[in-house]
Amino acid sequence: MLNNLFGNKVDTAIERLKEFEPEEGYYLAFSGGKDSIVIKKLAEMAKVKHDSHYSVTTIDPPDLVYYIRKYYPDVIFDQPEKPFLTKLVEKGFPLRQARWCCELYKENGGIDRTVLTGIRWAESSKRRKRRMVESCYKHSNKKYLNVIIDWEDADVWEFIRQEKMPYCKLYDEGWKRIGCLLCPMAGKHRQVEADRYPNYTKAFINAFEKLYEKRKAKGNPSINRWKNGKEMFEWWLSEHREEKKNPDQLVIFE
Repeated sequence: MLNNLFGNKVDTAIERLKEFEPEEGYYLAFSGGKDSIVIKKLAEMAKVKHDSHYSVTTIDPPDLVYYIRKYYPDVIFDQPEKPFLTKLVEKGFPLRQARWCCELYKENGGIDRTVLTGIRWAESSKRRKRRMVESCYKHSNKKYLNVIIDWEDADVWEFIRQEKMPYCKLYDEGWKRIGCLLCPMAGKHRQVEADRYPNYTKAFINAFEKLYEKRKAKGNPSINRWKNGKEMFEWWLSEHREEKKNPDQLVIFE
């Protein structure tokens, strides 16, 4: 057992992992964020069977992808049917209240499995309603074990420090969330991301230009509010910029 900064939270998490271990092993939902590296370490400490999966969105921060490949070579990279920006041209841009992207790029793994996640009550009021063991509302044969659901942020970071675990450097640069770039739920941090990764920003603008021309060709009247795809992108990027960031978009299988 680790020191008393945790009480018995580490031991409790390990016991949970052992108690609910399925015969085929866990499907470990791995994002490369602080919570997912903790549950992966705990699964290793508990010696339970598991396979770790990273859902490739094609718009995650390069620093995150490099970090995962360097420190977690055993993680399986699950590739999407199409790149995100290709899908954006087909379906339109996602908004806070209309996000088709999570279902397509983050929630489609772990069918017929018990999915191990890093969801925690401390993350938001919405998460406070979650349970340690849950069933998927879309797939009745898929279950979730939120093994560190009762951990605080301080518990997560203390565990990482005590185990001397490397973590994505973006946290040291002030990032609170590490997920899809320019996510509508990221608030004003979207501009920070756009400035840091100009090549990704150019790719987004290019996709918006294609979307604009596609809608214009179809005579979609909503397109008249913008002069071109770049202006459409800038509106999308600035929308909700001053709203509080919502951590509920961070976790896969939400």
